[in-house]
Amino acid sequence: MKILVPGNVPFDLTIDVEGVDVASYVMRDPIPDEHLDAEAIVTWASPQRVLDDAARRMAGLRWVQTLNAGPDQALAARFGPDVTIASGRGLHDSTVTEHTLALVLAVTRRFDRMFAAQREHRWDQEFAREQTVNESRYSLDGARVTIWGFGSIAGRLSPLLTALGAQVTGVASSAGERYGYPVVARDSLPELLATTDLLISLLPATPETHHALDATLLAKLPPHARFVNVGRGATVDEAALVAALRDGSLAGAALDVTETEPLPADSPLWDAPNVIITPHVAGGRPQDAAAFVTEQVRAWLADGPAGLRNVVAR
Repeated sequence: MKILVPGNVPFDLTIDVEGVDVASYVMRDPIPDEHLDAEAIVTWASPQRVLDDAARRMAGLRWVQTLNAGPDQALAARFGPDVTIASGRGLHDSTVTEHTLALVLAVTRRFDRMFAAQREHRWDQEFAREQTVNESRYSLDGARVTIWGFGSIAGRLSPLLTALGAQVTGVASSAGERYGYPVVARDSLPELLATTDLLISLLPATPETHHALDATLLAKLPPHARFVNVGRGATVDEAALVAALRDGSLAGAALDVTETEPLPADSPLWDAPNVIITPHVAGGRPQDAAAFVTEQVRAWLADGPAGLRNVVAR
């Protein structure tokens, strides 16, 4: 078996499995001709054109292993139906959880407003008075938090929110209980949003989730509610989000992802009121990537696609 692994990543991706020929490629370059015969390829931060190139030219490819939690780029490359795509779900849980919690606290405690005052060398005493009058609007204690996309990251994040006094409810494809928290199905979301203080999106980018949070759903949130997105930018109708922020029907938002990245300098999001933007840095590098891929390679050798973790439905 021959597997292609990016050789210019800033973390260990050593794969040492007997009977496996490991070849390297540069993430931003087309696949070298001498490696077009590879049966598998590992991807992480390659631009879409590299994945598209691999889909067109690697006729013998049978398995794409992305180290990203979301497999949207691999799916967009239109690999053939006989190619198995597996995601890196779980490799970013700790870092995404940390960043999400940071954004939640920042947007709830209004760090954006305090940082603006700091830059102006201004002691914002009016903000202190607002907090005193309406303390519940600036605290997670007792807040009703809805997490849309209740997978492994939500499983790490929810207990931290609970420890700060929040009441967490998940939204997923089917209702039930996950990680000890109540989960409702998508059709119950509008009713749930009406009583939500903080909405967190961990949704992946798929055709079904494109602009899932639109003007209609945003209008269901109370005016004091805030929104945090660490999933994918394409899941949000950004024009509707900007409109809600400008007219005051949404109190604030914190975004690590946007539909177009890098976010264009002329995007209205930059100047929308009460917004915190970070440049898609929540995930960082995958944790223990070499061990994960090694385990996946051994599973492939033993059982083929059936042995792999995180296989993406297509």
